[in-house]
Amino acid sequence: MTVSDLQTVPMVRRATSDQLVAEPRLADTFSVVRLPTAEEHVTKSRVRVLARGPQRLIGVVLLIAIWELASLGGWIQPEVLAAPSTVISTGAHLLASGVLESALWASLQRVFWGLAIGVPLGASLALAAGLSRTGENLIDGNIQMLRFVPIIGLESLFVLWLGVGETAKISMITLGVVFPVYINTYAAVRSIDPRYKELAHVVGLGRWACIRRIVLPAALPGFLVGLRMAMAVAWLLLVFAEQINASSGLGYLIVQAQTYFQSNVIVACLACYAILGLLTDLFVRTLERLLLSWEPGR
Repeated sequence: MTVSDLQTVPMVRRATSDQLVAEPRLADTFSVVRLPTAEEHVTKSRVRVLARGPQRLIGVVLLIAIWELASLGGWIQPEVLAAPSTVISTGAHLLASGVLESALWASLQRVFWGLAIGVPLGASLALAAGLSRTGENLIDGNIQMLRFVPIIGLESLFVLWLGVGETAKISMITLGVVFPVYINTYAAVRSIDPRYKELAHVVGLGRWACIRRIVLPAALPGFLVGLRMAMAVAWLLLVFAEQINASSGLGYLIVQAQTYFQSNVIVACLACYAILGLLTDLFVRTLERLLLSWEPGR
């Protein structure tokens, strides 16, 4: 290295140092990305859910508007299908007279008892069949066979066995509720990863602790799907159950209105079924958001 080379080294170092000082820092060039906290994520999820609520009603409002315009234009005769405005006024009149209130209360009691008996029964049978080979051999074949039998066709047997009182109506709803809860819960239990059970055995969990900490949380999504289907089935079967010598309930009002060709009363009662079905479905959706908040995408 020559003397001239030695003289140029400090200059190069100085230039390099000045260049480093002049260059912007990496933090000044790129902004730091801050990930949202858990509370902010939950808040944004709730805002999206609330925003989707009114959007879901757009199709319903549009359908009712077309229905009303068709009725006003004479395309739909009142004897065939009452207009939405007529249905609303009829429902208000039935509610003010107390007839609709008593019918709703009678129908709600039947659906409540059918769900209160059928849902635990279906879940218990699913756990018994899904957790043991003996339970599967004794339960699953019978359930799979019975669920293909039309429940409406069993109405005559229920009347023959249980009479025409409330027991036959509630039993009919209960039987219909058992099947969707059983099918979905059983499938969820059988699809649990066997490695979880091996892990429970390694850490020393007993059978009941394994069921409580592994089986039940893993089967919960399937159970909630079955619960949603069971509630829909309960309202559908209620119409047929209330035709068994009933003297109260929405189905009774529909039968009476059919006798006197009152389409406005029939549609008003059907609208009550639809509203109650939406409310029960909203209830299960709320349970899903609360109990399954740990799942991705919720």
